[in-house]
Amino acid sequence: MSRMVPPPILSLALPSETGRVLSIQSHTVQGYVGNKAALFPLQLLGYDVDPINSVQFSNHTGYPTFKGQVLNGEQLWDLIQGLEANQLLHYTHLLTGYIGSVSFLDTVLEVVKKLRSVNPKLVYVCDPVMGDDGKLYVPKELVSVYREKVVPVASMLTPNQFEAEQLTGSRYLLMFLKQHSCKDYSARLKLFMVLKFSPVIAKSDLWILSEADGREACNILHAAGPSKVVITSINIDSNLLLIGSHQKEKGQPPEQFKIKIPKIPAYFTGTGDMMTSLLLGWSNKYSDNLDKAAELAVSSLQALLQRTLNDYRSAGYDPQSSSLEIRLIQSQDDIRNPQVRLTGGINVGNAK
Repeated sequence: MSRMVPPPILSLALPSETGRVLSIQSHTVQGYVGNKAALFPLQLLGYDVDPINSVQFSNHTGYPTFKGQVLNGEQLWDLIQGLEANQLLHYTHLLTGYIGSVSFLDTVLEVVKKLRSVNPKLVYVCDPVMGDDGKLYVPKELVSVYREKVVPVASMLTPNQFEAEQLTGSRYLLMFLKQHSCKDYSARLKLFMVLKFSPVIAKSDLWILSEADGREACNILHAAGPSKVVITSINIDSNLLLIGSHQKEKGQPPEQFKIKIPKIPAYFTGTGDMMTSLLLGWSNKYSDNLDKAAELAVSSLQALLQRTLNDYRSAGYDPQSSSLEIRLIQSQDDIRNPQVRLTGGINVGNAK
């Protein structure tokens, strides 16, 4: 009896115009963080998304208690080998978020190599989730792995202010670059590459205290690898900014922009995960216009957060009393068709 031929995988045989994403992030049964916050927006924007859950918890860790399991690096690699055995490893994008151990992050780096051996054009979008508000919530050993190994292979980075400070390494370096500024942009990058391994520099941290600092942090990250950098939130003088930077050719000044974001008086879970997924989704559609992609992503997220805030108030709950679960499903129209009300002007290089 002849062996039955399995049906084709339609996401491979008839790929979408947008792409096929492998997303390695956390998962919660209840609520929207990690993959739960990232998958739905990408699917609404037309992407096929395959999730690998780095953890599976009952709920996010902000609750009084949580239960669940943590995937280790060996188990991650088993899943990749299973996909490979069935010729299912052709992805256009890899998206990573929260990763809790060095061993797992090292395996993710092997995944990047494996996926690029199948598709050399793979776009790796990395949200280097390490901490916020001056505090790490991952082991400190992960910082050097992100800085030395992950940043060089990423296509796009989406750190927050604190994470950008960790990745760029040194306030001393930033001051040195400003004091010894070179008109030739490529010369400034060569200077950075010479200085970045200085033991003096390695022992201190960069503090982003101004918009110019944020732009310089983007330049440092470009020099290390990724062509696209979006610092998703920077608090400066009570203002909340997004700073984006797209270096279209190595050694050339990047196109940089900022978006001033209205502050909403509450704390929400899953916003960083959703923001990175939206940046992936829109930046692929507008590959040469990172500012346009960021405008659309910010507009969707702001509409969702405002709806979340209003709904909690309607339920008689004080939204400032604890972190809020986002109203993702109820905001699908804002994800598909965001109304852009916040825009960012393009500057080349470090112009303010």
